[in-house]
Amino acid sequence: MKFLKYLFALTACAIVLSCASDDDSNTQENLEGQTGNVILKFDNGVGDQDFIFGTSYNKSNQESFKISTLKYIISNVRLTDADGNDFIYPTEENAFIVNEANGNNAGEIFINLNNIEAANYVSVTFGVGIDQERFALGADGQGDFLDYASDEGMMWSWATGYRFIRLDGTYSTTSITDDALNIHMGSVGTSLDNYREVTLPLPNTILVRENKTPQIHIKADILKIFDGINIADGYNQVHTDATTTPVIAGNIQSMFSIHHVHNE
Repeated sequence: MKFLKYLFALTACAIVLSCASDDDSNTQENLEGQTGNVILKFDNGVGDQDFIFGTSYNKSNQESFKISTLKYIISNVRLTDADGNDFIYPTEENAFIVNEANGNNAGEIFINLNNIEAANYVSVTFGVGIDQERFALGADGQGDFLDYASDEGMMWSWATGYRFIRLDGTYSTTSITDDALNIHMGSVGTSLDNYREVTLPLPNTILVRENKTPQIHIKADILKIFDGINIADGYNQVHTDATTTPVIAGNIQSMFSIHHVHNE
């Protein structure tokens, strides 16, 4: 009889614990009103090598290149959560310049995004360059970014618009040594739109909370800029040409990947 009472007590405890466990698993975290920060960490490389100014990098077609200036514009950053909802960073603050010269000792450049709605995010999207809608706001509608881009050498004239990427250096072939290489790809006013967007799924969910600042480590493979082209075939000087600039824009779109993320 004592044994039966003891068995009944154990069974009752198991049921209570199971119910409590179910209640806990069904309790959703209340994130309403919470915000947090996210860090985008850009890390430029060349294939599986680190990027270093002045270093000669080989292509597969017996061409090589050295770079002395490397910078590009990132804009329209948005994060998508597990339910498919987008958080779009405020437009007036949503344009940045990734300048390799500003990297830390590891060659990493940081973009700090503040006051992000707390959620579990599964992908990040950003544009390379400035989209036509923002350009249509005119010079007065660009806020502080216009002066910043001008100071960084990322503008032509206003009528022509922004340089989306600035890559300066030299290139060599079997018959040319250290000839000038200047890729200044952008849109051309409203007549040529080279703005491209990139969406990168995250390898694991980032948890944006008041007490967490996740980091997204984004690799940019500079070698991808030259995919499928010979530099000597008119791609040593890319500025506003309607043939070469869209090719470079498409190649740049493919150069980004997620290396890893941290939830901190």
